[in-house]
Amino acid sequence: MVQDMQIAEDIAQEVFVTVYKNILSFKEQSSLSTWIYRITVNKCLDHMRAKTRQKRSGFLAQLFDKEGNEAISAPDFVHPGVLSENREKASYLFKAIYSLPENQKTAFVLTHIEDLPQKEVAEIMEMTVKAVESLLQRAKANLRKQLEDMR
Repeated sequence: MVQDMQIAEDIAQEVFVTVYKNILSFKEQSSLSTWIYRITVNKCLDHMRAKTRQKRSGFLAQLFDKEGNEAISAPDFVHPGVLSENREKASYLFKAIYSLPENQKTAFVLTHIEDLPQKEVAEIMEMTVKAVESLLQRAKANLRKQLEDMR
């Protein structure tokens, strides 16, 4: 979700520290893995929101910067499971996924990249299965449109 291996590792460490500190507050209303995924998704979303704020402030600074420094931009992401000959196509796909609205992106990544069942995704996202299905349909439609525009 964060598209940077080093940041993903940092978030993973934060997640395990959070799990360790809060394990006694785990209410067992869902499975332990669902609870950990929810913490992970929240940490990733927090990071992405902070990154968006940095981009905005970088853009604003660029507007007023006489030296013309560039605004902060997202690094290119290379997924470890992507073969080298497919990296360019994967890059387009991940850029399109990254541009989806937050809920659509989360549902799509958990369902299609993490390969979780929709029921578990619904628990992680704290919504109904029907709502997840709707998010996935909208995400797919948005991805189709974006990927057609990239051709």
